[in-house]
Amino acid sequence: MHIPVCESCNIDILRFDEAMELSGKSGGYDADKWLYVPDFYTEYRYILGTRGKNPLICIGINPSTAEPDNLDNTLKSVERIAAGNGFDSFIMFNVYAQRATRPDDMDSELNEKLHRENMNAFEYILKTVSDGGVSPAIWAAWGTIVEKRKYLPYCLREMADLGIKYGGHWLRAGKCSKKGHPHHPLYLRKDEKTVPFDIEEYLTSL
Repeated sequence: MHIPVCESCNIDILRFDEAMELSGKSGGYDADKWLYVPDFYTEYRYILGTRGKNPLICIGINPSTAEPDNLDNTLKSVERIAAGNGFDSFIMFNVYAQRATRPDDMDSELNEKLHRENMNAFEYILKTVSDGGVSPAIWAAWGTIVEKRKYLPYCLREMADLGIKYGGHWLRAGKCSKKGHPHHPLYLRKDEKTVPFDIEEYLTSL
């Protein structure tokens, strides 16, 4: 599975398994612990998490400034919730890979090339977990921010289809909003338990 490289990206075209193998060799962090693709800070991010056989795959809307050994409050909460629910690791993923500290700064129109790279990364993670004999646990955690851009439900639809392909099951933590959006990881109790989330029913309501 080759990664088509974003025009603004300065890394070589790599397979994701090769990217994982190389991850950390230039980043100055513990590659035996962390997953980070790309393995340097840039304007987009596909994967940030820890290594394990049974990860909780958390889905936000878009990446923050977080990096290995420098997690923000959202990622710290993700790490706690994963551990508290019996997962041996966590992976932070996003509906859209553009880094923007404010969701209002996200692309006004879908960058199809960036979206395709992001879906390749998502499929790689799902396949890797599934090949290890585990049903991928996908935590819907994007909150009301999904309303910020019209293309986000389109991206979510593809993620849901990939989840079906690899036998994934969707979860949420905390109460949904009045419109049914799953709770963002912030402001959850550290002992919050994940429960099943009907992604298909949710998508029909968007």
